[in-house]
Amino acid sequence: MSVGLTGYGVYRPPERISGAEIAARSAIPERVVTEKMGIREKRVCPPDEDHVTDMCVRAGERALADANLAPDDLDLVLYHGSEYKDYVVWSAAANVAERLGAANAYANENHTLCASTPVSIRQTAAQIRTGDVETALHVTASRENDLVDYTDEDASFMFNFGSGAGAYVLERAPDEQRRRATVRESAAVTDGSFSEDVVVPAGGSRRPTTHETVDAGAHSLTVPDHEAMKERMAPVSAENFLSVADDALARSGYDRGDLDFAALTHMKRSFHRTLVEELGLTAGDDSYYLEEYGHVQSVDQWLATDEALEGGRLDAGDLVLFLAAGTGYTWAATVLEWQG
Repeated sequence: MSVGLTGYGVYRPPERISGAEIAARSAIPERVVTEKMGIREKRVCPPDEDHVTDMCVRAGERALADANLAPDDLDLVLYHGSEYKDYVVWSAAANVAERLGAANAYANENHTLCASTPVSIRQTAAQIRTGDVETALHVTASRENDLVDYTDEDASFMFNFGSGAGAYVLERAPDEQRRRATVRESAAVTDGSFSEDVVVPAGGSRRPTTHETVDAGAHSLTVPDHEAMKERMAPVSAENFLSVADDALARSGYDRGDLDFAALTHMKRSFHRTLVEELGLTAGDDSYYLEEYGHVQSVDQWLATDEALEGGRLDAGDLVLFLAAGTGYTWAATVLEWQG
């Protein structure tokens, strides 16, 4: 049973913060921010606007329009965006489904952090293939830049966090004229030894919120042992990215030589170029590198895809790889055959 992607939409908040501003806030040289970290600018949300559900609704409406579907055509609304959302211990998926008018859908959430797009496609494609679901809308959004402390040097690899949303529709065997892409196979791997390397120290059950935790600034993302994480991550990250890429391609009947485009998680520029080159793509082609967005959690793949389509970098017949990694640490990949 084939699974088709029939529509997608993205939402970009209007406010921006430049690499120069990040450099000024962090006391990191601007050249390092823009060239090494790869952040020319990024989108951010005002404090009281564009919560993750607001952004998901906007992106979801665009995806449904692109797929030529009404909200009540949906069987499932899946939220796989940031766990930092409007409220704690709360279903963003249910809120988005209600606001879209998806009266016939059930709402669910999947949190694989920044690896959520390929993982969520994999899970819902399996549901569609077994007959559990026929039409699903996925929505994802992040504004985790709210959790970044630019004075915390140990958290510098998160200075690229930006805001935005993406949404897309998956359907069982859609008509060819409505099909943007065919979903092929996926792969993923998790190394749980990294599960406590990136945390917000307070606000959970281990260290509940108090006046003292707020005064201590313990509600921002940080890396408790930055050097140890860096030392352990260096030998495994590229290997795991390429391993899941190769597995997903092989399961789909392809290899690296067949690949036309890769939509990657935003990372430092040199690592991005290394992966692109290893995948057999043009190492110097940064037309889909997200230097104007930074890292928007699991929205990255849709921002890269949208930029590639707008720039003429992605064509009908291209083989596309969604490749991502999320703290925890999970690496994941999904293959798509692009059709239009």
